[in-house]
Amino acid sequence: MAVFPQRLDSPLAYAIAQALMDGFDRHYRLFRLESARAKERFERSDWHGQQRAQRERIEFYDLRVREASQRLETEFRAHEQPMEVWQQIKLHYIGLLIEHHQPELAETFFNSVTTKILHRTYFHNDFIFVRPAVSTEYIENDEPAATATYRAYYPTRDTLHETLVRIVDNFRLQCPFDDLQRDTGRVLQAMAARLAQVKLRANFQIQVLSSLFFRNKGAYVVGKIINGFNEVPFALPILHREDEEAGRLVIDACLFGEDELQMLFSFARAYFMVDMEVPSAYVQFLRSLMPRKPRAEIYNALGLAKQGKTLFYRDFLYHLRHSSDKFRTAPGIKGMVMLVFDLPSFPYVFKIIKDHFPLQKDTTREQVKGKYLLVKQHDRVGRMADTLEYSEVAFARERFEDELIEEIRRHAPSQLEISDRDGDGKEEVIIKHLYIERRMIPLNIYLQEAFDAGAAEQVDRAVVEYGNAIKDLVAANIFPGDMLWKNFGVTRNGKVVFYDYDEIEYLTDCEFRRVPAPRNEEEEMSGEVWWPVGPRDVFPETFGPFLLGNPAVREVFMRHHADLLDPAFWQSHKERILSGHVFDVFPYDADKRFGNHPPVREEQAA
Repeated sequence: MAVFPQRLDSPLAYAIAQALMDGFDRHYRLFRLESARAKERFERSDWHGQQRAQRERIEFYDLRVREASQRLETEFRAHEQPMEVWQQIKLHYIGLLIEHHQPELAETFFNSVTTKILHRTYFHNDFIFVRPAVSTEYIENDEPAATATYRAYYPTRDTLHETLVRIVDNFRLQCPFDDLQRDTGRVLQAMAARLAQVKLRANFQIQVLSSLFFRNKGAYVVGKIINGFNEVPFALPILHREDEEAGRLVIDACLFGEDELQMLFSFARAYFMVDMEVPSAYVQFLRSLMPRKPRAEIYNALGLAKQGKTLFYRDFLYHLRHSSDKFRTAPGIKGMVMLVFDLPSFPYVFKIIKDHFPLQKDTTREQVKGKYLLVKQHDRVGRMADTLEYSEVAFARERFEDELIEEIRRHAPSQLEISDRDGDGKEEVIIKHLYIERRMIPLNIYLQEAFDAGAAEQVDRAVVEYGNAIKDLVAANIFPGDMLWKNFGVTRNGKVVFYDYDEIEYLTDCEFRRVPAPRNEEEEMSGEVWWPVGPRDVFPETFGPFLLGNPAVREVFMRHHADLLDPAFWQSHKERILSGHVFDVFPYDADKRFGNHPPVREEQAA
């Protein structure tokens, strides 16, 4: 049980608490400023600037934590302060949070700074926020009329169209729409299909979050229709035309329902840029649209990844307290670079970089970590799973199968420590460094199960999705490297997602070549590669023997994705990206689009 001081009598403790709060406020001010600038970049069609800002914003948090830690050490010699002072620091900090608009983020910032300064033995309730001290319920802006979290509109059937126009106009985008009346008319038709046989109740309203959601080349209006006890989530993607009417805006689609919003906010997509005064209010609103989505994933989707990690870990500890199964080696084909384990009752997998790799894997631990960082900072286009990275993670030894401990000892001994660090007689397994990802069904297992069940349609869909996943990665300037089926997974919604990153490269760094014609009979009959190969040379014609051994798979693949075996496909995309083109990859199906654009190329469809 935590023991708190009877009085707050240390001016030093207050000064440190205030310095910590100053550090957080600086962080969130800069975070908001960069997020707000997304609107201007969208209006200018500055897609490269948007991507660059999304990458750079990810680094903001760690930079501000380092700045705050250095200030506390320089000005207050914080690590030398006794526990009585640190107890008072936390209480003073709680006092500073009472009227704060981002208290949950500020608590996490406090934990990040103090754990950087203090010894691990201090990491308990007395000194850090193990659970929230300040509620985020019903926090609202000081000027709700001007800057409320969401706007509410109360149309009738007769005024619904003009209300939709007003909803879009209220965002004050500094670009003309191609035809806003036409586009909102299409939205009205989509909504009317849902409301046609429904009586409008007294509380009929449309609630819309007051900031647009920006990502890559799109801006999204996010809200819900409320009618009686029914609530229908919706989102309106706003894009620039890219044909002869370039520079004019269109509403591209109308997305309805939890499943389509889940795709928009998928863990396999880049983070949004949203200007939020009260992030917890945005999260609460979004959870009303997607009640099955964990709060941790919503914070991640909003670019608040550290808060997402904090909430994920709290949920994980809660799950451990209320479960009894054991961690085991994850099912599936074992990887050469990563050791993967899971807890059957928990929908995530845990990945450790091995200490040693086979000769064919010419890489290092730092290079593998660099690949995972690349994915974190890159546009994942719905095809690369997001990862949570942790260090010094402690688990109860009794929750591990002995076979798993032995496997870690064999393949990653530098990452394993087993000890009684807290001196309470209970052994802990400490993993020095790991990644955590959403668990998916490996595509090779998914296909095998479909074959065993005679589910030909399921096989066809999976193979088509596999090719679509590769083409979406190509459009995002990613060459996946190892394209074997086992390195892809299938999500709950049937999407195919890539999750093995140790061999990925930027497409523009690769050389796509044709296999040279053999010069003699010896070369023609050789089973080995007889031509010279550079370190980043890729020969798409050679993919077939590794991927298409099953005739049924080969037939579907060649019907839909034969161009993936042609170097010209890869080279043409590389050249367009090098010329500055940014491909469209939509977080919704092509049949949802209103038809404002030229025909969609197959590689553009999400």
